[in-house]
This record gives sequence, structure tokens and C-alpha cells, in this order.
Amino acid sequence: MSEEGVKNDQALEQPPKKEMWAWGVGSFGTFTIWTLIGSFLTYYYTDVAGLAAGAVGTLMLVARLMDGVTDLGMGSFVDKTRSKHGSARPWLLWMGVPLGVATVLLFSVPDLGDTGKLVYAYVTYIVFILVYTSVTIPHKTLMGVMTQHQHSRSLINIYAQILILSGTLLTMVISEPLAQVVGWTAVASIYGVIVVIALLITFKSVKERTELSTLSGDDGVAAKEGFKALLKNKYWIIVTLFCVVSYAIMALIQGAGIYYASWIIGDSTVFSFIGAALILPMILGLLFLGPLVKKYGKKNIIIVGSSILVIGQLVRMIEPENLTIFLIGTAIVGIGYMPTIAFVFALTNETIEYGQYKTGIRSPGIINSGTSFGMKVGTGVGMALIGWLLGMSGYIGTADAQPQIALNMILALNIYIPLVLAIVQIVLMLFYRLDREYPKVVEELKRK
Repeated sequence: MSEEGVKNDQALEQPPKKEMWAWGVGSFGTFTIWTLIGSFLTYYYTDVAGLAAGAVGTLMLVARLMDGVTDLGMGSFVDKTRSKHGSARPWLLWMGVPLGVATVLLFSVPDLGDTGKLVYAYVTYIVFILVYTSVTIPHKTLMGVMTQHQHSRSLINIYAQILILSGTLLTMVISEPLAQVVGWTAVASIYGVIVVIALLITFKSVKERTELSTLSGDDGVAAKEGFKALLKNKYWIIVTLFCVVSYAIMALIQGAGIYYASWIIGDSTVFSFIGAALILPMILGLLFLGPLVKKYGKKNIIIVGSSILVIGQLVRMIEPENLTIFLIGTAIVGIGYMPTIAFVFALTNETIEYGQYKTGIRSPGIINSGTSFGMKVGTGVGMALIGWLLGMSGYIGTADAQPQIALNMILALNIYIPLVLAIVQIVLMLFYRLDREYPKVVEELKRK
């Protein structure tokens, strides 16, 4: 490719910074909802609504598995969507308000008796899953059609993560104290309004530049062909497994933290400090990621970060009942986890070009939905472990005290299980080599 061609190509592919930030605003909204559910929904079900911990664990896994399956189907829908707004963008407009309403319903369990409450929880959670998927898969796919420029995608992720972590910090710090005053339904209503506004901003501000899919003409990639192509994309498989593990870690750290505050420390409001200790270092660390990722690459930074995460868990292990030490370890964990969430979407979208290179099929929607399946499964496994293991230990959320085995299980959920998973995360990333191959892949696609 000539020098002039390279310049023209870069001018076409790189969106302005304002648009990169606007994509991140949508992430701010959806991840605020994700954090609210990941950090507090299990606790709300067990300690506020009074559902049995074991039943909640099963609900979390069943719902998230279904969530993952709907992701795969939604990816195919996005690849086939044709409208005046594009293929991914219109879903943000269509489904924003339903997402806000579904969020409120989750935190509004009526007093229908044990069976009635559980049925209500299943129905509203499944409805939420369908709506949440119809927003997040198009939003993730939108990055893939904003630009094919590798470094631009990294920058979009960094900008988005600054907003995501700001929303996560807000949610983890103020939600529990605010719920003490106005109740969980009102808190969910506030976040429902936030996500609707955020998605509208992204819809208005972001453009689709790259062809969404290839192979099947105007009808997009057929689902069967797209799924077959996934199985030939080894780097997509690695990234998806990585997502399962990393999101299980975060589900445990966030979801079990409120139990640590309530029963190990004896004050649920302490969770606000845990949330701040986890998220603030992430936000500060993001400010340094731009030049680092350009020099060392996403894979290497993620591996170093995961190693730091392991160190943070070891610090938490020193004296688990000591809040100060626990917070220091949590801050180290936050620094270590930060590269994973900063670059996981960029890794996913790099596998789009690799898949096209290997199979001739370009299907951003299906690829993003497949990776999102891994995220949902990982989150479901983490949240299910919380419910199941607490239930096995004799935990009863409405009791005045818990047996020692339940307290030990709370510590395991916060410290030991995430530690093991962090090591697995490192091993998986050692097999990811697309960072070195990507420039060659893109050049070959352009040549063809």
C-alpha cells in the first residue's frame, strides 16, 4: 500500500476523539447497570427479599447461561439488521427505555410468599436478560464498525473504561447507603434513567464506517455460517475462555464484597470503602495505559496486570479480618484487574479480522455476541458460586448471626477462589499471539 493510501485509509478509519468518548458514554450506562446487579442483586435477593441463598445461586447460573445463549442469537440479528441508522446503532434507540424499566423490576420483588417471590425473580431476571442483550451486543459491535484501526480501538477502550470505572465507582460507593434511605427500587429507578440517557447520547454521536458483515450480501452472515466460522477462530476461543475466567473473578470480588462488609466487618456501609479501594486505582491506572499499550502491547500488559491481581489477593490473605489490610489488598487487585477490562473489547474486535482472514467470513455481531456469552457465563458462575457456597455453609440472609463455616465461606469467596482463577487467567493469555500477527492479517485482508 502506498504512503498516500495509508494516509487516506487512516483518515477513513480513525474516528475523532469526541466520538470515541461518545461510545464510552454508552458503556458508562450499561456497566452502571451491570455493576448494580453484580454487586447488589444477590444480596438484595437473600438479605432484603429473603430468598434462600442456594435458590438464588441456581437462578444466577440459569439466567446467565440463558443470557449467553441469547447473546449468540442477538449477534446474528445485528449482522442482519439494515436500517437508515445502520445495523448496530438503531438497537440503542429501540431498547434503551425497556432496559431502564427492566432494571427497576428486578429490584421490586413483591411479598408473594417464598415460591411467588422466586417465580417473580426468575421472570423479571429473564426479561431483563433479553432486553440487556439487545442493547449490549449492538453496542459492542458498534466499536467494530466504527474503525478497523488497531490503536484507535485501544484508545476507544481506554476512554470507555475511564467512564465505565467512574460509573462503577459511583454505583459501588453510593448505592448501599442510598438504598438505606430511599430503598432499592428507587435506587434502581435512578440508574434506569441514567442508562436511557447514556444510550441516546451514543446513538446520536457515533457513526458506522466499516461494512458490518460479508458473505451473504445484503442479508448479512447466516447464523449457521457465522457460528461455524467461530470454531475455526482459535483466538476468539482463547478470548472467550479468558472472559469466562476474568468475569467470574469480578463477579466474586463485587458480589461477595457486600457479604464481607456485612458479616466479617459487621457494617454493610463499609462496602462503599471496598468499592472505592477497588475502582479508584483502576481509574488512575487508565491514565497511563495509552503510551504503555503502544509500547508493550495489550497481551503483555494484561499478563503483568493479572500477576499484580494475584499479589493483591495474597495481601488480602495476610489478615482477612483486618479491614485496613483488606482494603490495601483490594487496591492492588484493582490495579491488576484494570488492564483486563480496558482491553478485552479490543481483543475481541481484533479476532474479527483474524476470523475473516481464516474463513473469508466477517461477522462482528456474532463474534462480539460469542465473547459476550463468555462474559455472561463467567458472571453467572461467579454469582452462582456465591449463592451455592453460602447455601451449603448454612447461610441465612435474614438471620442475626451466621455459623463460622458460613463466615469462612465468605472469606473463600472474596480471597481464595479469585486467587486461583487469576492464575488461570494468566495461563490463557500466554496462548494469545494475535497481537504480533494482527498487522500482517490486516495487510493481507486489504491486499485481497
